[in-house]
Amino acid sequence: MSEVQSYVRSLQRSQESLTRADRPSVFTMRGRDWDLLDEVFAPIYSPSTGIALDFLGLGPGPGPEPGLGSGLGSGLTDGAAEAEQAPLKGSLLEIGCGTGIIAVTAALAGCGPVVAADISERAVENAARNAARHGVSDRVRAVHGDLFSGLGPGERFDTIFWSSNYVRAPEDYEYRSVHERAYVDAGYAVHRRYLAEAPQWLTAGGSVLLHFSNRGDVEGLNAIAAETGRELRVLATRSVPEGGDMVEHMLLEAVSARTAAAN
Repeated sequence: MSEVQSYVRSLQRSQESLTRADRPSVFTMRGRDWDLLDEVFAPIYSPSTGIALDFLGLGPGPGPEPGLGSGLGSGLTDGAAEAEQAPLKGSLLEIGCGTGIIAVTAALAGCGPVVAADISERAVENAARNAARHGVSDRVRAVHGDLFSGLGPGERFDTIFWSSNYVRAPEDYEYRSVHERAYVDAGYAVHRRYLAEAPQWLTAGGSVLLHFSNRGDVEGLNAIAAETGRELRVLATRSVPEGGDMVEHMLLEAVSARTAAAN
């Protein structure tokens, strides 16, 4: 699939997910009910949230979510299985939190403190609502910001995670809504900033994680990582059918290129 076809198709998905007649205000995922506000990314129309939960050791759930297809559990590599057996510990920063499912589930699993950040004010409100719904408002703080701009200068995290908008749009693409930012990244400008800036927000020994897929420009992302002094390690993969394609999702860890060379 060409870059143009890919990003146009993703923008169509963005619009369709906002305007579907069956878009709910509350949905169920992994045995829990979640609020879904308008203008916020809807996890029920994509397998990415469920896969991210499994990658982070916050699954597995009871099986494929409604509408996601029976292939969700197939194609799991040994690395992904290891990730499911080693759940997150300590503090967590989730970038692009959307409804807050990942942040809230992490808090319910014992992580804390947890910060859920999003460039969409509506998503921040949504994440805060779901933290309150599940009784973890004392451990989950939802903040509005562009990547790390909503954080205090002294904050540090054991894990920083972003389930990214991995489809690359042209560098000069102008977003028509904040919702489109959940689907495409113009020129991979946000990916570049994430790889460059995330390490400064880590605790000693912390990890920068990125959920990506082969619908994105993997070669381009690796080039950006090298330019920012990082190397990307594949920790886990999972292949699932999406819209007639077989899509490979991957959990990447961004490490210092110097550290990688030394090892």
